[in-house]
Amino acid sequence: MPRPARHGRADDPPHDRPDARRARHRAIRPRGQGGRPHRRGRLLGRHLARGLADHGATLALCDVDADGVRGLAAELGRGATAHACDVGDPASVTATVAAIVAAHGRIDVLLNNAATKTASLDAFFAPFEEYAPETWREVMRVNVDGMFLMARAVGPVMRRGGGGSIVQTASIYGVVAPDQRIYEGSSYGGRPINTPASYAASKAAVIGLTRYLATYWGADGIRVNTLTPGGVATGQNDEFQRRYSARVPLGRMAAPDDLVGAVVYLASDASRYVTGHNLVVDGGLSTW
Repeated sequence: MPRPARHGRADDPPHDRPDARRARHRAIRPRGQGGRPHRRGRLLGRHLARGLADHGATLALCDVDADGVRGLAAELGRGATAHACDVGDPASVTATVAAIVAAHGRIDVLLNNAATKTASLDAFFAPFEEYAPETWREVMRVNVDGMFLMARAVGPVMRRGGGGSIVQTASIYGVVAPDQRIYEGSSYGGRPINTPASYAASKAAVIGLTRYLATYWGADGIRVNTLTPGGVATGQNDEFQRRYSARVPLGRMAAPDDLVGAVVYLASDASRYVTGHNLVVDGGLSTW
């Protein structure tokens, strides 16, 4: 199979640097989200897409927001294609993956990066005792079912192509429980925030799915790993950032670009002997 582009270095001679003209792998990066757009996911996904493109990937971008994903593909250029997809809908996923294979011929990397805050922020952030089963299922439909459906559709394509790399985005709250104290006085977009149990449970499920798929597809040359970000600064108020940063040994929240290197590593041949791994990029928060 064509190998994913390796990491470029400043001292690489020009002919050895990965660029759009020498892109040697086809990467699909779903951002499909049901209900209300997840602003953090959109912002993070944009940075990760740009990082992969900068390291030689030809991207197939997927999102439930057709106009938004077309705009991002046009912004990135370099042969990127845009695909409207609802990752929680099996028929939509199947059709999207078929369209990507028709356009690009193969898929070497899947960045499985989709999440939702549902159609109602009030319902999403409701206290656990009042959490509606319908909201719980809405979160799981995207955060868990979406990962399952995309991996199920892409895995056989990778197997036919001789292998590939699947990178699935989880969260630090799929590894450790949120410290409820950091939410006192905290807000995002002008409203109080918390981390719902639905979100934490869904992200823990992603880590479990990754481990299963790593052993299931290992003999086919398909590596499956998890990227677990810590808190990313995307517009939370100063009080939240202060409280969160006090819990982090490096003393700050992540910037979206802090995660790009980890994604490129897991997607590329630099991690060719790494599978079933959960790469935690949290500034040390989970080491306390």
